[in-house]
Amino acid sequence: MIHNAPTQNGLSAIFRRDVKDVYVTVRDNNVDQALRVLKKKMQREGVFREMKNRRSYEKPSERRAREAAESTRRVRKLMRKRLEREGY
Repeated sequence: MIHNAPTQNGLSAIFRRDVKDVYVTVRDNNVDQALRVLKKKMQREGVFREMKNRRSYEKPSERRAREAAESTRRVRKLMRKRLEREGY
């Protein structure tokens, strides 16, 4: 049995692996705007994509294939932008 000692806020270290603290200020009791800002920050950090990926188990080979495909898409997008900007 693996025992993880409680850390900050009573959560074990395994749950706080890649956690970045995100702060949103609520101005003039405008919670709706604060929620919009929070959602935008979470979208930018990739939290929603990570949650979607963790809904089911992904085999290591599938993960490598997905990451390679993402990398290829990223490189192609950068090349398209460079072609538009610089012409080569």
